Amino acid sequence: MRAPVVPARRSLLPPLLVSVVLLAAAMVAGLLTGAADMPVRGVLLALLDGLPFVSVDSGLAPVERSLLLELRLPRVLTAVAVGGLLAVAGAGYQGVFRNPLADPYLLGAAAGAGLAVTLAVVFLPGEAGVAAIPAAAFAGAVGGVLLAYALGRSAGRGGTATLVLAGVAVMSFLTAVQTFVQQLKVEELQRVYAWILGDLGGSWERLGMIAPYAAVAAVALLLHGRLLDVLSVGDEEAAGLGVHVGRVRLVVLFAASLATAAAVAVSGLIGFVGVVVPHVVRRLAGGSYRMVLPLSLLGGAAFLVAADLVARTVLAPAELPIGVVTAFVGAPFFVAILRATRPVGT
Repeated sequence: MRAPVVPARRSLLPPLLVSVVLLAAAMVAGLLTGAADMPVRGVLLALLDGLPFVSVDSGLAPVERSLLLELRLPRVLTAVAVGGLLAVAGAGYQGVFRNPLADPYLLGAAAGAGLAVTLAVVFLPGEAGVAAIPAAAFAGAVGGVLLAYALGRSAGRGGTATLVLAGVAVMSFLTAVQTFVQQLKVEELQRVYAWILGDLGGSWERLGMIAPYAAVAAVALLLHGRLLDVLSVGDEEAAGLGVHVGRVRLVVLFAASLATAAAVAVSGLIGFVGVVVPHVVRRLAGGSYRMVLPLSLLGGAAFLVAADLVARTVLAPAELPIGVVTAFVGAPFFVAILRATRPVGT
């Protein structure tokens, strides 16, 4: 029996500090960028003034303060939450499937969310349909993953390849149903497509709604980094080392799906973050999931804040959908990963 090879342990602290600095820089840039110029000192003091038990004079006018705290800050924090969740979910899926091409949309989460939101927009009148979008996205994303998992279990005893194929089948079917439903009420197509292309125009209410789910999913994924490292040596070897393979795979799968659902519920469909960020992290910091998971969380947050900056400024005063920006970066990157992994048959 060959000895299992678990990725070597490296210090997490240096790359973690670098990631925190990059994220902080991206967030400050996001808060400073917009139609109205604001001084850096005033922005930082206004943020301090917003903390409990802290009172300082930021020097910002009431209109500037409102713009900062009610529009720009929720938007930047939404980008942080969505980017971090999608990236750490992608890393979790890649650990479960041992496939660098796995991402949060592989198992039908995006298709399920898209169908559920389409149903809400088409069949609920006016503001009721808009208000139902987050809950519908969440329910649809989880439902899509549950359907794919149940289909994979019934067809192939839960094997990795079977689960992936089941996810693709579910995604195709749900997308077809979504298209059919859209044709029933074509006047709502614009609203549906606007959501599909992604929207980071967040609010404190929407952030508060997903916060519990996002926290549970992120903590569950981060706590499974060491077990994913053991799982990477193979199911038989991992079982020989005392790891309950099926349980670990199921927990990570559902935690990643919950993270995806939380992100999709607040932002719509934003692709490629879950593929690009974990792959870059793996190249820079090694393949240990003990490092890949937390660094993907931070890197995904910084990446989406930067992508949102591009979306807001490249055609200003017009604004690009954030999904278009991530697709411009992610699609060529995905092809590059595909070409790089082709020789080893992954």
